Amino acid sequence: MNNHSPVTLQISLAPTDLPHAIHILPHQLRQLAGQVDEVLLTLDLHRSRGRFSEGWNERLPKLRQLIDEYRAKYSNVYLQEVDYSPEVMAQVGSMFFNTKSVPTKDCRGGPFYSYFFGLYAAKHNYVFHIDSDLMFGGGSCTWVAEATELLTQRSDILICSPLPGAPTSDGQLKSQTAEREPLNSLAYRFSNFSSRLFLIDKQRFTSKIKQLYLKAPSGRNLLKAWIEKNPPYELPEILFTQAMKRHSMLRIDFLGQEPGLWSIHPPYRSKLFYDKLPEIIEQVESGNIPEAQRGDYDVNDSLVDWTEVRIALQEKYWWRRLRNKVFQNSPFPRTDKKFS
Repeated sequence: MNNHSPVTLQISLAPTDLPHAIHILPHQLRQLAGQVDEVLLTLDLHRSRGRFSEGWNERLPKLRQLIDEYRAKYSNVYLQEVDYSPEVMAQVGSMFFNTKSVPTKDCRGGPFYSYFFGLYAAKHNYVFHIDSDLMFGGGSCTWVAEATELLTQRSDILICSPLPGAPTSDGQLKSQTAEREPLNSLAYRFSNFSSRLFLIDKQRFTSKIKQLYLKAPSGRNLLKAWIEKNPPYELPEILFTQAMKRHSMLRIDFLGQEPGLWSIHPPYRSKLFYDKLPEIIEQVESGNIPEAQRGDYDVNDSLVDWTEVRIALQEKYWWRRLRNKVFQNSPFPRTDKKFS
């Protein structure tokens, strides 16, 4: 392999991911599998609520078929179902929280335990975690080796990530605020953590951070968790961010040596997005990105027109469900038809 420390690329998957994973998983493997020693696909079969559980049962067989197809194509790709047994949960809890148990989901119903299980199950100390919907441009074959080298050289860095969004002509970020980091390539310094993608040194976590602290979310999100019947726990990325600030540690996002590596994330889902996804991936891999998209980490309207999605979301605010719940439990009849 290359002359860098062994690395596991860990990709989190669940049945609801199938519509985008059909196209994005092959793309992720094309861009990254050759840079790592192990690709660990962690399959979470603990069903969430709401949007995180859409199409669960009907999509699972096709997702397994997709995974098997790419395990056969790549000799370093492995599958591991997320293990929720009490014994393994205790080991994961001890590793990251100094507890014997870990919440299964966060206050939104999104993944919680599965993130930490992926790090726990990875064979190697360096783990590059990515969510299943991330896309990568630039095409660098050396970014992972550069990232592990940077972590080796700098004890103040907890995690590294590719540059957020395709680079602009002046190197500026449009959708995020951060200070430039003086590296040999375009780089930025952050004090917060993103659970979508990060390359981490597990030994550094153990020695520097030592443990994360479980906590309840803010009042509004706690109320939302109660309404949705989700576990009342703050998101993993917020727990990591708080730990980074306590220990004065950084996240560095950098492009790397030419041609570099950058990431892009779809903020929504829609039929139009799925229809256009092969074309979007081709644009990302070729670098044929609209100027309006450069510097923006989220896929914007220059690639996909999200108008219908934004309108639909305005009609599904969670507080409408709270309002309905309040009326249902009220001794007074509801007469205002505007609330229907």
